[in-house]
Amino acid sequence: MAKSITKRPSTVSDVCIALESIAPRRLAQKWDNIGLLAGDADASVSKALLCIDLTPEVATEAIKSGVEFVMAYHPPIFKPVSRLTAQSSGPEAAIFRCIANGIAVYSTHTALDAADGGTNDVIANLCGITATEPLEYTPRGAADCKIVTFVPAKDVESVASAMFKQGAGRIGDYEQCSYRISGQGTFFGTDSTNPSTGKRGRLEHVDEVRLEVVCPQGRVPKVTAAMCAAHPYEEVAYDVYPTQARLERGIGRVGQLPRPVALETLARKLKQSTGAPSTHIVGSAKQKVTRAVIVVGAAGSLPFSIPLGKSDVIVTGEIRHHDALTIRRQPCNAIALGHWSSERPTLQHLAKRLASLTKGVSYKVSRSDCEPFQPV
Repeated sequence: MAKSITKRPSTVSDVCIALESIAPRRLAQKWDNIGLLAGDADASVSKALLCIDLTPEVATEAIKSGVEFVMAYHPPIFKPVSRLTAQSSGPEAAIFRCIANGIAVYSTHTALDAADGGTNDVIANLCGITATEPLEYTPRGAADCKIVTFVPAKDVESVASAMFKQGAGRIGDYEQCSYRISGQGTFFGTDSTNPSTGKRGRLEHVDEVRLEVVCPQGRVPKVTAAMCAAHPYEEVAYDVYPTQARLERGIGRVGQLPRPVALETLARKLKQSTGAPSTHIVGSAKQKVTRAVIVVGAAGSLPFSIPLGKSDVIVTGEIRHHDALTIRRQPCNAIALGHWSSERPTLQHLAKRLASLTKGVSYKVSRSDCEPFQPV
């Protein structure tokens, strides 16, 4: 008789790992507050609810639906919280109710804005754009250093090995990485020296190898100490150079539209595809636009980080009055879909991606989550 295999149920931690793979936290703006904001990482999850804002209505929906996990795009905890009570008039009350009912709360916000396939890419796809570039690039991880030393050829392997053992020479999944160039070094030892090669009191020429290895900043003291201990020279010559962290795609998107289109035509198309209650434009309705600069939510000054012209259109959620005047002066164009309406389309896409990464978890988009502004 075959043994029955009981599959481990998915946990809050599993869903967090899936969200991290889709929208890595390192991509978020420094001022943002994302990740797991409340909950038990070891708790089981079978149902999850996705929303833009964790409002009292969404919290009620989550409790009635029996979900164990809420992904709220906007962080319901943003500033330091001094009290967490059910009687709070702010978003803390919704957080309190979720905690009291065993519901974990996670936020993606600007990490999802920057991530491939995230909020900005979803709107780009609705515009018909297939290839985009970010408006900003963000450093990936901490910057490394490069350590350079000069070693007699016969001692290179022992010195390199000592450095590798302390964490130097790792690039991605590769270890013991180094670069070596043969050359010649010189020295003149004074009377107080005891050179391991040649004699003091005369100019010596030594065949050496320039050894270069990358090294995490935090490991530099240990790596250089190991290098000096393994090096045959009485005085070890070495340099430590800072290197720039690798850059990856950040927030915002810019791309060419598939064909020139009137500003009002694109606005109507986006209004229909996003379900925005109302849409506003800046610029002439008949102006043909060929390139879109996409910043979901609030555009702020980010679109102005690149040159803009009369055939460009900024697609965003909301635009401040004075920024709208700046857009007109450029001259440029803009479409404002509404803050919430520009972000909401990402939720269905996110639900599908999460379902493919976790087992036994049902993902639904909240019906109570709604646009706070309504037309009259």
